[in-house]
Amino acid sequence: MSTQVTTLTSDNRTLPGDLAMWFFILAELTVFAIMFISFGVTEHLNQEMFANGKEQLHTISGVLNTVVLITSSLFVALSLLYVKDNRNKQAVIALAIAQCFAIAYLLIKGGEYVALFNVGIDIETNTFFTLYFLITGFHFLHVLLGMAILAYLMLATYRGTYKTDAGGFEAGASYWHMVDLLWIILFPLIYVI
Repeated sequence: MSTQVTTLTSDNRTLPGDLAMWFFILAELTVFAIMFISFGVTEHLNQEMFANGKEQLHTISGVLNTVVLITSSLFVALSLLYVKDNRNKQAVIALAIAQCFAIAYLLIKGGEYVALFNVGIDIETNTFFTLYFLITGFHFLHVLLGMAILAYLMLATYRGTYKTDAGGFEAGASYWHMVDLLWIILFPLIYVI
């Protein structure tokens, strides 16, 4: 009985998805990095305003959104495994579950916005809330785009598009994981620290 051992070398390791998606992800991460740095510098210059602003945020909503997005990413990762195993029905179901969690994120974040608006807080309240609404609103738009990508992946998977090459699926999944990663950075920066 012989056992074959495969060694990974730099020649056979590649990024999941395609290079164009990775350039897009890098560009998006750069924009968010600039926003996060701007937030951090502005907070350092206006510590009292930012502390008061953070006290008015709904930290529980932020925690729930973190759990929701991480769970959604889990189902996207599972769907990729299913696609690679030619289990398209399970992949579509996993993507549908991921979409449900994404919708939960939108509802929670939308509810948080409404609660702030109801007490008279908006983008013009002060510098903290200007940055809060710009950064979280920009992320909200990325969640919407990610949901559109997941919907496309669901349809393409249902049609059997990824039977021989899952590169397109990996690209879409990578984008969704970027959206999740951004929230994991955004949440402690804006709500906690």
